[in-house]
Amino acid sequence: MAKHRLEQPNRGAKVAKRAVIAGSITVGSLAAVAGPALAAPVAKSPGATVEIPSLGAFTIPGLNENQIPEQFRPNGGGIPGLQKQTVAQKAVKAAESKLGSPYSYGAAGPSAFDCSGLVYWSYKQAGKTIPRDSYGQLGGGSPVALNAMEPGDVIIFNGGGHAGMYIGNGRFIHASTYGVPVKKDFVKNWSVTGVRRY
Repeated sequence: MAKHRLEQPNRGAKVAKRAVIAGSITVGSLAAVAGPALAAPVAKSPGATVEIPSLGAFTIPGLNENQIPEQFRPNGGGIPGLQKQTVAQKAVKAAESKLGSPYSYGAAGPSAFDCSGLVYWSYKQAGKTIPRDSYGQLGGGSPVALNAMEPGDVIIFNGGGHAGMYIGNGRFIHASTYGVPVKKDFVKNWSVTGVRRY
């Protein structure tokens, strides 16, 4: 009986060999996708984020952003059909994240806003600095016709005394007055003075 045990292959070695083969296939597949990124030495860092279309964004500990091919970086390019998020889209997202925040005259976030302060803060979160007050916002940017508005355009109302941000479908987001939190409203219900694109 002992003789037969010696002739049988070690079951643990078989499992280990399969794991190595599977790992090699996985690493090989990843290398084909990531290419030069895997050839670079892995720097000790808190991690970098990789974005995989249809799957999402993942943070990989110990990976440096420079090791990730451009098309797999968040808001990267290079993948057909995958568009970068524009500054205006980021500003809209920032403004929408403040729905329900209180109005406070002269406030520009992050917890309370006046009308132009919300627009200013939202663009600041998107990486762009625009004028702080509604009159300055009316004087800056590029003029846009009402029927050509796009999400992120700054709408000035009431002769320059009020500002909001167009979010699409005839609606805008704004901080209107005391006692009324940041909310969405219809453009058609307001007197538009001008629209600016930044």
